[in-house]
Amino acid sequence: MSLLIELALAALLVGGGIFALVGSYGLLRLPQPMQRLHAPTKATTIGVGAALVVSAFEFLPQGSISWQELLITAFLLLTAPISALFLAKTLILRHEDPAALPDTGTGRPWSTLAEERPDP
Repeated sequence: MSLLIELALAALLVGGGIFALVGSYGLLRLPQPMQRLHAPTKATTIGVGAALVVSAFEFLPQGSISWQELLITAFLLLTAPISALFLAKTLILRHEDPAALPDTGTGRPWSTLAEERPDP
C-alpha cells in the first residue's frame, strides 16, 4: 500500500511541476498584460498547490497528515482568483486602449470599459 501512495504522490508532484513550468513560461512569453495575468493565477497556482498537497500527504503511510499545508493550499486556491480580478481591474482602469485588450469572447466590451450605462 505504501508503494501505491508514493507512486500517486510522485505523479502528483511531477504533474504539479509541469503546471508550474507551463505557467512560468506563459508569464514570460504572452505578449499582453491581460494575457500574462492568466498564466500565474491558473497554471502556477495548481502547480504550487500540487506540491503543497504532496508535502501534506508525505507521512500518510505513518498515519499523519500536515494540516498546515492543506490550509495553505486552500488559501492559495481561494485567493488567486481574487488577486487576478484586482489586477485585471487595475489594468482596465489604467485606461488601456480597448483595441489593445484581448477579446472577451462574448461580443461585449470589458465590464469597466462599457460605454453604455443602464438607465436608473
